[in-house]
Amino acid sequence: MNFEIHRVDVTTSTNDDVVRAAKNGAPEGYVVLAMQQKLGRGRMGRPWMSPAGNLYFSVLLKPSMPRQMWGTYSFVLAVAVGDAVKSFLPQASVELKWPNDVLVHEKKISGILLEAVDQGLVAGIGLNVLMTPDMSRCDVTSLAEEHEALPPFDNLLPTVLSHLDTWYARMNAEGFAPIRKAWEVSAYRGPLRVRLPDGRNVSGTFEGLEDDGALCLKTDKGEKEKIHSGDVFAGL
Repeated sequence: MNFEIHRVDVTTSTNDDVVRAAKNGAPEGYVVLAMQQKLGRGRMGRPWMSPAGNLYFSVLLKPSMPRQMWGTYSFVLAVAVGDAVKSFLPQASVELKWPNDVLVHEKKISGILLEAVDQGLVAGIGLNVLMTPDMSRCDVTSLAEEHEALPPFDNLLPTVLSHLDTWYARMNAEGFAPIRKAWEVSAYRGPLRVRLPDGRNVSGTFEGLEDDGALCLKTDKGEKEKIHSGDVFAGL
C-alpha cells in the first residue's frame, strides 16, 4: 500500500478528516497525522483524550474482503499496532484485549476506532507516547512510562504503518484465519468483565475468537458465551 501522509498540528478528529477526504476521492493509504485532537473519540462515541505528545492518526483502507467482514479489520490494526509496540518495548508484556485495545503490563497504551463509509474503511489509532491520559474506565500507560529510551517520534508512524501494511496485505490475500491466529497468540488471558448491551454483566476468561471476530468467553460458571458487542474490562 502506498501511504500519503498529511500532518496537521491540531484538528477536531483525524477520523473526521479522513472521512471527508474519502468522500472527496482520496486514495487508499491516505493518512492524517495530528499532534493534537480537540474532539477525538473512541468506541461508542466516547471522548478520547488527545493531549499533545502522543500519536494520533487515521488511515483510509479499501478492503478486498466482503463488507460484512470489515469489522474484523480491527484485529488487523490491533496485531499491527501490537507488533509495533513490541518493537518499541522489546522487554515488555504486550497483549491484545478484545475488541480493539493494546495493553502493556495489563494497562491500555493504544486504542483503535473503525468507521465504515461508502468509499472504504477509516481506521483511527491513538498511541500513548509521552502522555498518560487520566481514564476512569481502565488503567493506562505510555511508551515514556514503560521505557527510558524512546525511539524518535518521527519513527513511530512509519513503524506502525509498516506493520499495518504487512498484516493488511495478508488479510486481503489469505482472509481472517492468519490474523485470528496472530491475535489469539497475543490475547490477554487474565480475568475479564463484560457489560453486555442488554445490561447483563458476565465475567470469565478468554477462550478464543470466532470466525466472525466475536469473543468466546469461558464464564466463571464454566459456560461458553459468544459476545459480539459489549464493554470489556481487564482484571477483577
